[in-house]
Parts: sequence; C-alpha cells; structure tokens
Amino acid sequence: MTAAENPYVTIVLPCYNEQDHVVDEVERICAAMDASGYTYELVAVDDCSSDQTLARLQEAAPRYPNMRIKAFHRNGGSGTVRRIGTQEARGEIVVWTDADMSYPNERIPELVEILEKDHTVDQVVGARTTEEGSHKFLRVPAKWFIRKVAERLAGQRIPDLNSGLRAFRKSVAKPYLRLLPPGFSCVTTITLAFMSNQHDVHYLPIEYSKRAGKSKFSFVSDAYRYILQVLRMVMYFNPLKVLMPPALWLVGIGLVKGVYDVVRYGFYLTSNTIVIFLSGLLIGSLALLADLIVRSRGE
Repeated sequence: MTAAENPYVTIVLPCYNEQDHVVDEVERICAAMDASGYTYELVAVDDCSSDQTLARLQEAAPRYPNMRIKAFHRNGGSGTVRRIGTQEARGEIVVWTDADMSYPNERIPELVEILEKDHTVDQVVGARTTEEGSHKFLRVPAKWFIRKVAERLAGQRIPDLNSGLRAFRKSVAKPYLRLLPPGFSCVTTITLAFMSNQHDVHYLPIEYSKRAGKSKFSFVSDAYRYILQVLRMVMYFNPLKVLMPPALWLVGIGLVKGVYDVVRYGFYLTSNTIVIFLSGLLIGSLALLADLIVRSRGE
C-alpha cells in the first residue's frame, strides 16, 4: 500500500457554511502536516452547506492531493460528520478539528507526536486557555458548571470538556463511536467515554481565536444537550455515580426523620417519612440493577 492509501493520520474536518475561509484552513492544516513528515489524509466533509463551501473545496482539491472530499446530501450535524469520518478513516491516529479558524491547527503534529511517543496516552485534547465564543457572559459560567459536574461524576480533572481539537487512537475510539450524538456534544461524549474506561487523556494548552463566520452554537439548546450528555454518558458507564448519592441521601433523611417521628409521635411514622425512605430504597435498587447491567454488557 502507498502512504496515500495507508496514512498514519486522518484529520476529520467538518465544513458547514465556511466558504470564506475553508480553503485557508485546508492550506494551514496541509502545510503543517507536510512539514511534520507524517503521512496523512484530510477528510473534508461538507455537511450540506447552503453556500459555496463545497465548490471552494472542489476547486482547491487539485492543489491538495492528500485531501478527500465527502459531501452530505442533508445536514447531519458535526457529531455525525465526525462519527462517519472516523469510521471511514484510514489512519491509526484520528484528529478532530474545526474549519472556522478558531483552533491552532498548525499544532496538530504536536498532538500526534504525543500519541506516537507515549503509548500510555490514548487521546490528546487541545485545552483552550481563553473563551472567545458567542454569548461569552453566559457560556463561561455554564461551561464551568457543566465541567465541574463532569469532573465530579468522572472522578478526574477535566481542563476542557468540549474542545473541538483532539487526536486519539482509532482502535481505542471504535467501540464508542455509536454513542456519539449528532451535535456539538460529541466532543464531550468521546472525552467521557475514554475517561470512564480508564483510557488516559492528555491535555495540551492551546490558544483559541475568535471564529471566522457565524457561530452555529445555540446557547440554550446546546447547553441543555451538553449537561444531558454528561449525565447520559456517566449513567452508561458508571450509573452508581449518578444514582447512589441521591439514594443514600434519601435513605439517610428518611432514617433521621423516622427517629424524629418516633420521639415526637411515639411509634407512628408519618407518610412523608415512609415516602422519602422508600424512594431512597427504590433509587438505590435501580442503581444496583443498572450497575449490574453495565458490568454484564460484554463490550
């Protein structure tokens, strides 16, 4: 096989309405990879853009022999693009990034080099040191809260939960690709999937620039999906982390309330005491049953 047929690195680049800068981004990525010496392919996926993004990519294709163009006939979302691009990747190392000029894609070889030299690391994430997105005054506290919830549930420190720049080993990620949602929270999913299964994730500090073009991020809907995906992923891999704490709290409150009822009313338990205690037992039973299902899943 030639290097073009069997590259070491596959870069998956979702492109949606990026006509004014997509070729500049392709140029930046290809220049960095050509200089690095790594064999690579750049999979540029047009996610049914309504502008000239696909036409610009096709015009530029002859200048970039390592670029493959894939065009969707309907908009699938960045998660769908990344999932399909990863499934079809020829490289051992898969890189995810964006085409909006916000990530320092010239540093992609650095992420690949870490994976190449340290085989204990399975994913390298570009951890942003600044926040330059839209709705900044809302995004910063919301993302901080979601990240803290994820850290608590995953039991690990997470400097950047939803960075769009990352490199990982395809062989490790393959079992988790079916879990990826279609939207932005796919990056959260792949982070938590690796961490929940004891795959080491390394964070590399990066600068983050103001994006070119119009943001596709919707604060309310996407923030809701992020927090929901965090809970879903931890429930999928470690349901005891989510369900057992409230179960124990309810049982504890029920016991304390029961003692209070006995002291105040004799040997009479009020209905709310019984409901609180039984709710804790039911949630605890669900937690143990869910954990048993996870342990016997055989993945």
